[in-house]
Amino acid sequence: MLRHELQPGKLIAGLVLVLAGVLYAGDAGGAWEIPWFVVIPLVTGGLCLAGAVAFLTGRVRRRRQKGRTGADPA
Repeated sequence: MLRHELQPGKLIAGLVLVLAGVLYAGDAGGAWEIPWFVVIPLVTGGLCLAGAVAFLTGRVRRRRQKGRTGADPA
């Protein structure tokens, strides 16, 4: 099974966009009523948070790679 690295920025962005979709689906289905402008700060804030998390994740990974040497201790 192929493994991939975790990308928490993309995870947060996906969760925020799914939340926005669920809010609008509930509004369209009549479960609740939300104003049309609610999604703008939700998506904008979520994407900003996702960008910040992706930036920090990249910095941490670069720092860990920089600290490693070519020799294997095992």
